[in-house]
Amino acid sequence: MAIHQAESLLHYNYFIALDADVENLSRFIEFNPDNFPAYSIEMAHLMLAAASEVDVVAKLICKKVNPESKAENIAQYKGVIKKAFPQLCEIKVLMPRYGLTLEPWINWKSNKKPEWWDYYNKVKHERNKYFKQANLKNTLNAVAGLFVTLLYFYKYEANNGMLIPTPRLFRLEEKYDAGINITGGELRLSYDI
Repeated sequence: MAIHQAESLLHYNYFIALDADVENLSRFIEFNPDNFPAYSIEMAHLMLAAASEVDVVAKLICKKVNPESKAENIAQYKGVIKKAFPQLCEIKVLMPRYGLTLEPWINWKSNKKPEWWDYYNKVKHERNKYFKQANLKNTLNAVAGLFVTLLYFYKYEANNGMLIPTPRLFRLEEKYDAGINITGGELRLSYDI
């Protein structure tokens, strides 16, 4: 018996695992602005995992856009990514189940780092001092930031409905919907980004 494997979308699969973890978190805390300041070890884990993956994927996007890129931090990524994809900063990520709209990259419009990114670094390096910033607001924005980043990294796959399975919690605004189809019993969303 043989096993054959096509190339998998490693970074997207990682995001799907985080999406499932965020969905599980929703069983213990209501995703509501009243709870945005709530923090926990689980939220620290999710925020650190998502933002760390943003770091990896953003660097890969920079290399994809400009193979000579030497970008190695969020400020340098911003310069390369914003130039190639200026609309990225304006993308809104929806969490329809909770009526939430997230704008994880909006700070890039004014050439600032995302707030959740700053807190990710503070929690990573000085958790004893900034543990309260491993909160629901920063966690959701970090995961949403990863989602947007992946849509640009896997732009061809996103535009052609090849990112499967679809996230359970995170969606883009309708203006980015390019179609829905079901192939092989699998729901496939296409994004026009």
